[in-house]
Amino acid sequence: DATNYHTKPTACKYYNFSRNNITMRFFPGAVLAALSLGAASTAAFSSNNKIISSRSSASLKSPVARVRGTIPTALSSSMSTDPAIAELYKRKSRPEYIPGRIDDPDYVRIFDTTLRDGEQSPGATLTSSEKLEIARNLAKLGVDIIEAGFPIASPDDFAGVKQIADVVGNEVFEDGYVPVIAGLSRANEKDIARAWDAVKGAIRPRIHTFIATSEIHMRSKLNKTPDEVVAIAVNAVKYAKSLGCDDIEFSPEDAGRSDPEFLYRILAETIDAGATTLNIPDTTGWNMPWEFGELIKKLRENVRGAENVIFSTHCQNDLGLATANSLSGALNGARQLECTINGIGERAGNASLEEIVMALALKGDEQFVGGPGTGKLFTAINPVYITPTSKMVAEYTGMKCQPHKAIVGANAFQHESGIHQDGMIKDKSTYEIMTPESIGLMRGESQSGAGIVLGKHSGRNAVGTRLRELGYDLDLDKLNAVFARFKEVAEKKKGGLDDDDLESLVSDQSGSMNELWKVTGLQATTGLSGIPTATVKLMGPDGVERYVSSTGTGPVDAVYKAIDQIIGVEVTLESYAMNSVNEGIEALASTRVVVVPTMDGPNDSAVMDAQTSQLREKKFSGSGSDTDIITSSARAYVSALNKLLTWKMRRMANGADQTGAKDAVAVDGEAPLVVGAN
Repeated sequence: DATNYHTKPTACKYYNFSRNNITMRFFPGAVLAALSLGAASTAAFSSNNKIISSRSSASLKSPVARVRGTIPTALSSSMSTDPAIAELYKRKSRPEYIPGRIDDPDYVRIFDTTLRDGEQSPGATLTSSEKLEIARNLAKLGVDIIEAGFPIASPDDFAGVKQIADVVGNEVFEDGYVPVIAGLSRANEKDIARAWDAVKGAIRPRIHTFIATSEIHMRSKLNKTPDEVVAIAVNAVKYAKSLGCDDIEFSPEDAGRSDPEFLYRILAETIDAGATTLNIPDTTGWNMPWEFGELIKKLRENVRGAENVIFSTHCQNDLGLATANSLSGALNGARQLECTINGIGERAGNASLEEIVMALALKGDEQFVGGPGTGKLFTAINPVYITPTSKMVAEYTGMKCQPHKAIVGANAFQHESGIHQDGMIKDKSTYEIMTPESIGLMRGESQSGAGIVLGKHSGRNAVGTRLRELGYDLDLDKLNAVFARFKEVAEKKKGGLDDDDLESLVSDQSGSMNELWKVTGLQATTGLSGIPTATVKLMGPDGVERYVSSTGTGPVDAVYKAIDQIIGVEVTLESYAMNSVNEGIEALASTRVVVVPTMDGPNDSAVMDAQTSQLREKKFSGSGSDTDIITSSARAYVSALNKLLTWKMRRMANGADQTGAKDAVAVDGEAPLVVGAN
């Protein structure tokens, strides 16, 4: 079972390792966690989904390449003798990389532009070292092409792209894989030369050049005629080829709003000039999925020389359709999909890599019939690296994912609904179409191993299951009492209750089975200029609610004095302790008190000390929990008094010492001051 992983929290300490002017950050805790997955699944996805079949892969030979498997930051499948772990991290095979051609018509190349388009998100600036770390993770992920940046933009951009090309672009993995490193350029010689200087150090360099082709862009932005735009595009591709680049991508910017007939013309001309990949951008996120898919289909059918190039998609998310449009493009023959980690990018962002990859992994072999090949589409992405790469990008860019983001959001594999939790406990595939472990989220045994978030919507089964996992074997009555209290607290506490909260509630209800008095209402006022006052309402053994107001030295003292008056006891508070169960402003407060009945008082509980043979007063403890510290204190005090009264009643029933109040209700000679009753 892929959800049986269990990893302990590890220290966040890291070490910086520098060599050849390159700094790597090494997290030993992360490596330890990865190597300790003793029960890892041999299946990357849940049992009702298929894993991509093995395909042939050609090895790459280069005299200048470094073998990536020897680099500490790469987790090779050979690092463990456990076949389950090795299978989880095993790299996926892929066809030999040839610019402009894919020998397997079902293979879809993944072009990641996180470091270029993603960095164009406002506030998402990355340093060169951060870009290098992200690029290395993208290589572990197995993306086919890394668009490392826009070299002409600034000296730092140039240096960052060049560093990635020289380092990541030369680190060959054990299976022969090395990513293509691309640099973006406008369609002019200065930009193209700068881009080539930045990427040419890679084993597989690519120049990506573009010019706008929509009527509004040509008129308003470029101030060019269609003929001039075609000439500029052709000259740009020819110049890139003249520099020695044999992998050239051309993009007609705003193709989604361009005249299809003009696209047929300009794309055919760029193919003749030497372009190997034609990228079709929906630059403004304007197209519907059926529109965009039809555009790809028409281009493949009407562009002269289309059979000699790879068609690509680049979809923006302005209408929330970037992933859908990209997949529609794949359905209609696009065999390169451009995307970013977490979907970051200009304005509303780009197509999300994790969404595209997992959609193809789960549905690629059955929902894409109609384009070239058999319709069983696949990628070579290693999805187990999705989560760590997503977290790295979010941390470095400062752009956190929304909690309900597909695949990588904090809530993507969490369940609070009682109905859903019941299903997850019985069979995880009832509500999860993939396992979190398949994307590198090692859930382990936390949250019942099923992403169970215990909140106000949780049912008795989920609470009971988690209590049993924590070692509490409660009978039905006790479970019902804990569950009732759980519901009360969950209504107030946002974010759900964790294990410490739950255990605190068990302690809170430890004496509830003999509960004589119960707190049903409480209000306290205090401050620098006023007298602390509390009004407490209790329900007694007879089912009648009584309430009393009292003052004290503080709000807790006032509450305890009011409780004493209602119940009619004389005790000494020997110990009072309060702890925060967890962190945060909404943390649950856990209070523990110890009370001792007053000697010779109405609730005298004198017992013989076995060691000294002298009488001493028996002590009674009580615990209470609540998000409100005053309520928590009241519950703890009443719990202790209930234990005292129950013990006293049991002694009286057994004919033991008959001293003290016979009904354990009122103090002798002094009736409680009851100011109201229901």
